[in-house]
Amino acid sequence: MTTTGNDTLGTRSTLSVGGKTYAYYSLDKAAAKLGDVSRLPFSMKVLLENLLRFEDGGFTVSKDDAQALVDWQKNPHSNREIQYRPARVLLQDFTGVPCVVDLAAMRDAIATLGGDTTRINPLVPVHLVIDHSVMVDEFGTPKAFEQNVEIEYYRNGERYDFLKWGSKSLSNFKAVPPGTGICHQVNLEHIAQAVWSSEDADGNMVAYPDTCVGTDSHTTMINGLGVLGWGVGGIEAEAAMLGQPVSMLIPEVVGFKFTGKLKEGVTATDLVLTATQMLRAKGVVGCFVEYFGPGLASLSLADRATLANMAPEYGATCGFFGIDDKTIAYMRLTGRSEENIALVEAYAKAQGLWIVDGAADPVFTDTLELDLATVVPSLAGPKRPQDRVSLPDVDDVFNADMTNTYKRAGMRVPVEGKDFDIGDGDVTIAAITSCTNTSNPGVLIAAGLVAKKADALGLKPKPWVKTSLAPGSQVVTDYLIKAGLQEHLDNIGFNLVGYGCTTCIGNSGPLAEPISKAINENGLVAAAVISGNRNFEGRVSPDVRANFLASPPLVVAYALKGTVIEDFTTTPIGQDQQGKDVFLKDIWPTNEEVAGVVAGAVSRDMFEARYAHVYTGDQHWQKIEVEGSDTYQWRAGSTYVANPPYFEGMTMTPAPVSDIVGAKPLAILGDSITTDHISPAGSIKADSPAGKWLMDHQVSKSDFNSYGSRRGHHEVMMRGTFANIRIKNEMVPGIEGGMSRYGQEVMPIYDAAMRHKADGTPLVVVAGKEYGTGSSRDWAAKGTNLLGVRAVIVESFERIHRSNLVGMGVLPLQFLEGQSRETLGLTGDDSFTITGVADIKPRQTVTVNVTRPDGSTFSFDTLCRIDTANEVEYYMNGGILHYVLRKLAA
Repeated sequence: MTTTGNDTLGTRSTLSVGGKTYAYYSLDKAAAKLGDVSRLPFSMKVLLENLLRFEDGGFTVSKDDAQALVDWQKNPHSNREIQYRPARVLLQDFTGVPCVVDLAAMRDAIATLGGDTTRINPLVPVHLVIDHSVMVDEFGTPKAFEQNVEIEYYRNGERYDFLKWGSKSLSNFKAVPPGTGICHQVNLEHIAQAVWSSEDADGNMVAYPDTCVGTDSHTTMINGLGVLGWGVGGIEAEAAMLGQPVSMLIPEVVGFKFTGKLKEGVTATDLVLTATQMLRAKGVVGCFVEYFGPGLASLSLADRATLANMAPEYGATCGFFGIDDKTIAYMRLTGRSEENIALVEAYAKAQGLWIVDGAADPVFTDTLELDLATVVPSLAGPKRPQDRVSLPDVDDVFNADMTNTYKRAGMRVPVEGKDFDIGDGDVTIAAITSCTNTSNPGVLIAAGLVAKKADALGLKPKPWVKTSLAPGSQVVTDYLIKAGLQEHLDNIGFNLVGYGCTTCIGNSGPLAEPISKAINENGLVAAAVISGNRNFEGRVSPDVRANFLASPPLVVAYALKGTVIEDFTTTPIGQDQQGKDVFLKDIWPTNEEVAGVVAGAVSRDMFEARYAHVYTGDQHWQKIEVEGSDTYQWRAGSTYVANPPYFEGMTMTPAPVSDIVGAKPLAILGDSITTDHISPAGSIKADSPAGKWLMDHQVSKSDFNSYGSRRGHHEVMMRGTFANIRIKNEMVPGIEGGMSRYGQEVMPIYDAAMRHKADGTPLVVVAGKEYGTGSSRDWAAKGTNLLGVRAVIVESFERIHRSNLVGMGVLPLQFLEGQSRETLGLTGDDSFTITGVADIKPRQTVTVNVTRPDGSTFSFDTLCRIDTANEVEYYMNGGILHYVLRKLAA
């Protein structure tokens, strides 16, 4: 059932489609009272409809909010806060387990406060897709998929029991079992409806734009289908589930105009990497990006979804597309009902959400333009997704990095027990992975055709390359088999390893021991080429330092060549059976060839068959026997799921927020500190605080699993916060990894935090620009909070992490323009006092007083990045969950 507001503007109307009548909130009627809306960007029209539907006389949404959004066209900048309610929530299991843990903990807490446990239930549809747990342990064999599934269930049985409890105990909550696909691809191919409909309190069907928030930053992929969605932290998602609006400022919208058409041999991935580079250079952090222009007509829906997927990489909140015949065709191809499809077309046209040729361009805050014909084959790397490199220049970029960073031209070493050696720049991982590209049949069919041509010539990957194929849905396997391409992928090592995120999120699995040993004992700079969206340091594999993003066909080609130190376009990638050199052009398919195979191999019946039983799961899932209950029976001694301490001692009245006095820095960090650096991710080292805790609890090293799989247990996660192997804390110069100081004694960050906590000393973190970029990991904020950090002072925040910090009661402060930790000379021996916290206002100036070891003092001003009045309420309550819990208990 949907809730609606008072409709004091009188915009509620009716729409008849296929013999059914729907209520909807008309933008045309709003325009008659508020002013013309025809040139609002499509994404802003979706926001306006949301305000009209939930307008309640100003309790949460007022007529003035809707007027401000319409008036935005006159000056497309705004500091006005609005309350936005997404239609649904999308979760994946790494971030979803903590969400369900928090909901279970909130049920316990509301019972303690004397409230009703049934109040802790999602009020909007929630879909959790288990896609982040599969690892590439086995590869390159016909049984790799089956073996990886067995290992996955063995490792994660306790988590899966818990998630199945959630699916049976929470209303409006569905779990998509392991081995089905990646959440964003399942969302694109099945869950999303483009226009959602549900009954209101009077039993009338109401139609409205399909919108969502998700606990994964790449939720934005659904923007390609005309669905407004973006990533939020788990704590924000939980609040949205429980009926709380998402508090946001009316966004700036940057228009990205496409003209022309992609040239022969250029892929959607090449376009995405080009757009990412351009948008990062433009500076769109916190903005909506909306694509428009005549070039859109040449891009398939899958191409648009690929562009939308990487919005987090270019820093935008979303990368939005309107609805047109490509949208309708894709919905029909993927098995949506004809009733839904008819509603989407009728509603989009009635509301002005349909792309009309020749219509006036929307009003944007700013614009940029790209002629698609100028896009060239590209990769991105070796450390950031926005660092696009043209294919012929990859070797130059890598070799220059070797010279400048590692002060050598390259070296090779023998591999123990093998008849080959390995060197700097050798590709040790080649993975077709990630929702970004596996949602796009064009680039996957291209990869299959490259494999087919290479197989016919007898080419094989180099023996040091770990190859893998992990599609985002089972449909991919169906069309690769139907096209006769999977057998060729198999023949050159790209066997199916799983349906999940795998390598892109660091679940690449171990390299062969002799290769790992050769790399680490000799300090080799090994490379990975993956079709993913993230290549931050330490993310893909602890053994690999140089990571390049590429299209799936280029991933296959790099596996064959085995190195990034030679020009890929002028040197051979291998030799055929007669010893003749084979070049990239010899195995690269034409655009016409790819399009022909896609048309013949991808069909509606595949999607209908695969998604008919999407919630049923395989035999492993069906064997999990769990009963639903009001509260969860926490397992004593569990090392995967535990009741978190957030609500311990909580009362109905929040304790007054105190000033931060005499805080010591836990870490002083540089620029581009990602949530990968902050949040526990990847493998757990035996000698780390988390590893020692697990061993103390009788967990053998072979059963450590990953940090991601243990996100439901705060004891593991807080010990892994800031423990990234590549993080560099300036308090301990010359040391790489999660270390800090207590006084002058160097120790792991967790140990230092606990020593300060025992002393009663609050902590701060100081850093540079783009703090918190990357995945929407709520544990980056939860871990920060549990370590005792009261404030984070940086030059700039990435959107999701700033919001998460507020949601966990941590004060985000931003240096004023021209100031930084360096200009102020801040050190690990300084003490920080921040006063006036009890009366904090959105975006006010906050003074930080610094005391030096010699007793001298100085102060500097910062900008408080609690951006809205709602966020002030969350902060004063100790966090967003405490705020919601008190409201529900009351």
